Amino acid sequence: MLIERHLQIKDLLLDKSFFLFGPRTAGKSTLIRQQLAGSAMVIDLLQVQVAMSLASNPSRLAEMIALGNKKTIVIDEIQKLPVLLDEVQRLIELDKELRFLLTGSSVRKLRRAGVNLLAGRAWLAHLFPLVRKEIAGFDLDRYLRYGGLPAVYLSNNPAKELDAYVNLYMMSEVQNEGLVRKLQPFTRFLQAIALSNTAVINFTKLANDCQVAVSTARDHLQILEDTMLGTLIPAWTASKTRKATTTAKFYFFDSGVANTLAGIKSIDRQSDLYGKNFEHFIWMEIRAYLSYTTNSAPLRFWRARNGPEVDFLIGEQVAIEVKATSNIDHRDLRGLRALAMEKIFPHLYLVSHDPIDRKQGNFYLLSWQTFLDQLWSGKIIR
Repeated sequence: MLIERHLQIKDLLLDKSFFLFGPRTAGKSTLIRQQLAGSAMVIDLLQVQVAMSLASNPSRLAEMIALGNKKTIVIDEIQKLPVLLDEVQRLIELDKELRFLLTGSSVRKLRRAGVNLLAGRAWLAHLFPLVRKEIAGFDLDRYLRYGGLPAVYLSNNPAKELDAYVNLYMMSEVQNEGLVRKLQPFTRFLQAIALSNTAVINFTKLANDCQVAVSTARDHLQILEDTMLGTLIPAWTASKTRKATTTAKFYFFDSGVANTLAGIKSIDRQSDLYGKNFEHFIWMEIRAYLSYTTNSAPLRFWRARNGPEVDFLIGEQVAIEVKATSNIDHRDLRGLRALAMEKIFPHLYLVSHDPIDRKQGNFYLLSWQTFLDQLWSGKIIR
């Protein structure tokens, strides 16, 4: 099944070279084949012989490009050979018509090697799991349980695909890349952090749960961020009427991966677990939209220490609360009402399963379908 992705590589490469980062199996290689077929030279650093040849003599890259006679060059999994970026930078300066697309699933090795991401000579883009607008016949319940990795969502056995992903791409790759010294504590950490998905992170409790030092728990979480397997969402702390929490929330890059790590086999529609996964789904859509539209507005959340909270704040313009209920009442607006007292965010949205779209005072009450339609048409985040 051919899936048309929202991210358009050719548009990215019109003016400049690009880094394209994303977790393994998010679809980077498929996207390149679909959109750059025949127009680009692809150098795959997962091919051992190619990687070894370039590692021993990076200047061979220029010779390969000269032979290929292409102006668009894809180097896949660039983190496997950070030293190659010096040669890429030299070639960009030598030939202004060359465009490099440098893909990767981890920035950890690049950072450790002191790579400066070509000192501004290349921009940065990300590819995420599938979003709703990319999926024909979108099934929300399937997405909440299994997530949006293309190979998983389209599979006849998505649970098996997720098990393979966790064991092959997360456990084995982390160990093979030498990102952790001991795999067993990291495995316990993954299970513990999966149970804290979408929640404010308490590092002391997290460390106790996985039987490691707090510093180790922090480093393990940094590994997830560096490999694009998870993200910390910072708290918005500028509220004046109520003292705000300062601790960040954590989201796995994909709900299916989080559920698999947590041992979740099914999600009851009436459970708190459904609400968490529904919130996670909306976050995945907002995160992808901001990235694909190159919107640099910070994505944060707000929680007052005395209770009220709002799930997502975008810049200081848009506030979004997510509820899994099908029948909104006044209690569901508590967080938005508390935030409205700050008189900072002009656009306040409540997203739910309630099918009746309406406006109550300053609050827009939208079904999740309407909200996502408006989000991707540019009507929510201005």
